[in-house]
Amino acid sequence: MILSEQEKERYARHIILDGVGEAGQQKLKKARVLIVGVGGLGSPLSLYLAAAGVGTLGLVDDDLVSVSNLQRQVLYSSEDVGHSKVNVAREKLQALNPHITIRANECRLLEENALELVQDYNIIVDGCDNLFTRYLINDACVRLGKVYVYGAIREYSGQVSVFNFQGGPSYRCLYPYSELVKNATQPQGVMGVLPGIVANLQGSETIKLITGVGTPLSGELMLIDLLTNMFQKVTIARQENWGENLLV
Repeated sequence: MILSEQEKERYARHIILDGVGEAGQQKLKKARVLIVGVGGLGSPLSLYLAAAGVGTLGLVDDDLVSVSNLQRQVLYSSEDVGHSKVNVAREKLQALNPHITIRANECRLLEENALELVQDYNIIVDGCDNLFTRYLINDACVRLGKVYVYGAIREYSGQVSVFNFQGGPSYRCLYPYSELVKNATQPQGVMGVLPGIVANLQGSETIKLITGVGTPLSGELMLIDLLTNMFQKVTIARQENWGENLLV
């Protein structure tokens, strides 16, 4: 994955970083990352991964842009209301960085299509807003040997972790599956800046995983509380039998 002179200029601030360099930027160009959900988390996440030069970005979402999205979903503007999120996202991300490939999948991640959607990517990043989809992401990653970069938000707090990395714990090790999640609902309120904070941590983990710089959050859960400005990490233990009874 040779970088053009234009790309070298575009990514100059990456290339001069110890631990990244031109070789790391070439790894980013070669990488294939799928973002499931292009809403609160997926909006800032996709912007930064596109800007960073991730060579192939896949987007999965079946939703339309609504007025209530605009308080936090910074990829969209008022004229986008009523339009497909993934199609608007593809156009804007391609305009941001014409050197990368954007693949838009205007659908939901379901039991029937999870493996097909996930199989072509190296890293799957969680931008979804419901619990059941997270188990589908996790289980597809377990089945296909993909890394899952997890993020979740509610009100003033968030969580970030990396699952299924080099034999580390999965999402099921943190939250054992229950049939009740199919009907579970999450709080609708969220401080507008929170998705950006969590998404940027997810983006950082994704870039670290691709380039090999730093230590990923595998086996650890980052907890974020904006009301107290508290950031803390807790250990996640790998559980036995976590790979049984997968949904996909």
